[in-house]
Amino acid sequence: MSNPQALARRLGTFDAVIIGLGSMIGAGVFAAFTPAAAAAGSGLLVGLAVAALVAFCNATSSAQLAAIYPTSGGTYIYGRKRLGPWPGYLAGWGFVIGKTASAAAMAMTFGAYAAPAGWERPVAITAVIVLAAVNYHGVTRTAGLTRILVAAVLMALAIAVAACWGGSGTNPDTLLGDGLLAHGGYGILQSAGLLFFAFAGYARIATMGEEVRDPKRTIPRAIGIALAITVVIYAVIAVTVLTVLGPDGVSASPTPLATAVGAGSWAWAAPVVRIGAAVAALGALLALIAGLGRTSLAMAREHDLPHWLAAVHPRYKVPHRAEVTLAVVICAVISVTDLRGAIGFSSFGVLIYYLVANIAAFTQPTTDRRYPKALQVVGALACMILVATLPPLSVGSGVLVFAVGIILRFIRVHRDRPPTI
Repeated sequence: MSNPQALARRLGTFDAVIIGLGSMIGAGVFAAFTPAAAAAGSGLLVGLAVAALVAFCNATSSAQLAAIYPTSGGTYIYGRKRLGPWPGYLAGWGFVIGKTASAAAMAMTFGAYAAPAGWERPVAITAVIVLAAVNYHGVTRTAGLTRILVAAVLMALAIAVAACWGGSGTNPDTLLGDGLLAHGGYGILQSAGLLFFAFAGYARIATMGEEVRDPKRTIPRAIGIALAITVVIYAVIAVTVLTVLGPDGVSASPTPLATAVGAGSWAWAAPVVRIGAAVAALGALLALIAGLGRTSLAMAREHDLPHWLAAVHPRYKVPHRAEVTLAVVICAVISVTDLRGAIGFSSFGVLIYYLVANIAAFTQPTTDRRYPKALQVVGALACMILVATLPPLSVGSGVLVFAVGIILRFIRVHRDRPPTI
């Protein structure tokens, strides 16, 4: 049996951090606070802290595993190595189906901000095609474009925050609304599950482990740096929009940051926020396509997806068939749905993914450990709690799609089993 074609190691720490930031500081910063405020009011601030804690536990597990298994596929590979084929498959399936839906949502967010009325879907599909072509031509091009997108988004966010605080639109009395605990513990946990969607991008660094130079050093550093920067940015934005709009105003607006800017006297800044949201969606979509391609490559190598997808382009050293196939699927999803429940559905799949990661990291021997086992226990328990408190429709659809994935693998395993004599 021939060895699988390897990807090229071309990314350093800076590039890996940028790809992580491009995944986390995406369209979620412009939209994720709306459902979180509806669930918890001002308690979304507590939910944000919970989501950040869960993300930190999951990130340390991912970093510890990626340092030992620096290959494409992330938790799909870690689950297979540490726990067996079925847990690995469930992690990979959760990542692929959750992030495919998330990629479609990011593309449609871009269309909503950048396209004239009636052209949102065609523009979203065009964005998927263009960014898939960028990924197709090599990971260094992906990292290069992500640098530009991240810089533009950070500039737009800085202008938006300055416009809110400098444009006399703030009212500190609205920050806490009826109180942090007015919606109860369940509401806070549901907001944490929804906001976790915004932090999950650090997985992209681990899934690209086969393309990172000095992975034992680079991946843990890049994950920690990217997550820390993202937590600070999200905290600043959360306090800003609550101070301007209050929890009711945030929950009522599909674009809370743009609405907050428009409430002040710096009206000229509102178009900047719209442009920033469109660029953020592009950055998240670019990183999603790259991460999905690598996980699909790993699953195809093990025949958990069609083996035809395991091909690596001889010149560009990317999983070109997987990326083209995923682009087609994402475009199909955009064509038939509005994905209003995409955040909850994506969170369901990704939380299952990290549940497997935490359990896998818990089983690592002392020689491979970087962090205490307590972090993995907290991370695993938190993933299960947040999954259970997601909106019922998200939980129901997630369970259904996972059941389909289990049936498909069961059929494949049964079909490939050698006949008994």
